[in-house]
Amino acid sequence: MAAASRTVRCCIAGGGPAGMMLGLLLARAGVSVLVLEKHADFLRDFRGDTIHPSTLELMRELGILDEFLRLPHQEVARLAAQFGDFPVTIADFSHLPTRCKFIAMMPQWDFLDFLVRRAKTFPTFQLEMRAEAVDLIEDAGRVVGVRAVTPAGPLEVQADLVVAADGRSSVLRERAGLAVEDLGAPMDVFWFRLSRRPQDPGTTMGRFDIGRIFVLINREEHWQCGYVIPKGSAEDVRRRGLDAFRAEVAKLAPWAVDRVGELRDWEDVKLLTVKVDRLREWSRSGLLCIGDAAHAMSPVGGVGINLAIQDAVAAANLLWRPLRAGPPTIAQLRRVQARRRWPTRVTQRLQVLVQRRVITRALQGGQARLTPPLAIRLLARYPFLQRLPARLVGVGVRPEHIRSPAL
Repeated sequence: MAAASRTVRCCIAGGGPAGMMLGLLLARAGVSVLVLEKHADFLRDFRGDTIHPSTLELMRELGILDEFLRLPHQEVARLAAQFGDFPVTIADFSHLPTRCKFIAMMPQWDFLDFLVRRAKTFPTFQLEMRAEAVDLIEDAGRVVGVRAVTPAGPLEVQADLVVAADGRSSVLRERAGLAVEDLGAPMDVFWFRLSRRPQDPGTTMGRFDIGRIFVLINREEHWQCGYVIPKGSAEDVRRRGLDAFRAEVAKLAPWAVDRVGELRDWEDVKLLTVKVDRLREWSRSGLLCIGDAAHAMSPVGGVGINLAIQDAVAAANLLWRPLRAGPPTIAQLRRVQARRRWPTRVTQRLQVLVQRRVITRALQGGQARLTPPLAIRLLARYPFLQRLPARLVGVGVRPEHIRSPAL
């Protein structure tokens, strides 16, 4: 079957937060853009559902914050943790210099659907669902397009710029031969849901005990639960059986002992394989990687979505004008990495530090009881220090602001 063909200024592979935000901003600036999304919809559980104050500030800059906040969401003003019997507030967002002083917990599909609705108001925006980017089209060493598969058959998209926003297992960055630096991660995470009742605790928190870490996210009608395990131990956990897993959950959340039976089989428990890595070079001639395709983040702080969106904003700020004229130069593409390299490296360095000093220590066990690290004890003793992690998690390092125009 002959491949169908399309031609646009920019083709974005991946309709996640980075790809969809970039598509919206470029279309808003008058650039013809096509987003390829391999799934038929955005309805997938246990994606990152945290919309941080930095992202909410971008929505304000776009003039759509009030409309956005009318969508169902929960507002988390503080992040708490418990180390053994030691409770502590980790981050207090109430002092942030932003309009919204909270994290909005919202299903990612609602967030993405909202961005799509806004993007479709611009005539230069196109979205192709069930279109999986599988290869690059090259001419004399330059990327000039994408090959995709769709239910209607193969599709070839000719583009002045291809953006790989296809996640931590990016096909396009592999096809481009871009070198990946693996920073390592000591854990994986089992995600699942438990129903929530009015008498349950109301706080989103993490619990650290000897040999185990448990994350509870209050989603009003249910708990989104994360059971953190040592890297590569998922099969050992499954081998011990679902009854043993339910018993472990009941120990960590004793008030939910009568609900662990809601985990009927392992299909109700989704495994997130944690990666922390980054590309040495984010671009080749005609190709740019952003978001998880450029730097997979640890779930520590839940900042991955927001870093990806910051990449999209920086890319739109720097590339909308060149794209209006034609193919961006490699020097123009490298400016995106130059802009985002330092925030990415600082954030990953902090995540790796937490992994080594807190997560690895808790998961290894071998202690009579878990003693909170000094930094955690200081947060409890001097509450004003809680503003620092709030700033790092809620706003990030050198946040971006929208400079691309609305044409």
